[in-house]
Amino acid sequence: MSQREAPRGHLDACEVRVVNAGRVAATRAALIGEGEVREVAELFKVLGDPSRCRLVYALLAAGEICVCDLACTLDMSESNVSHHLRVLRDHGLVRARREGKMVFYSPDDVHIESLLDLTRRHVDHRDTPA
Repeated sequence: MSQREAPRGHLDACEVRVVNAGRVAATRAALIGEGEVREVAELFKVLGDPSRCRLVYALLAAGEICVCDLACTLDMSESNVSHHLRVLRDHGLVRARREGKMVFYSPDDVHIESLLDLTRRHVDHRDTPA
């Protein structure tokens, strides 16, 4: 039976332990550093909160929007929206612009939209029957 045809549980580990030293060395050389791995994981943890994910999608749709309009759009309290926006801002996902007494938020850069779009395509692909 090929790996593709094997039951899922059989693919978790090799049945025979043979280490390819060249492949191990090449793979280790291609890995990103521990600090960068932590930053990437932290970013996904921040976006892993459904409220923050919804906020980012709303900001992508609006381009720039104030806290009160965001709260109304998402049926959330302004204090809850502000809390989540602070977390998103601290992680470089959104930026704030003050105009008088109003604060407007927008996505920090185009990478955020690409990141979420790619993740959505992965989810859609995974959920699509073969």
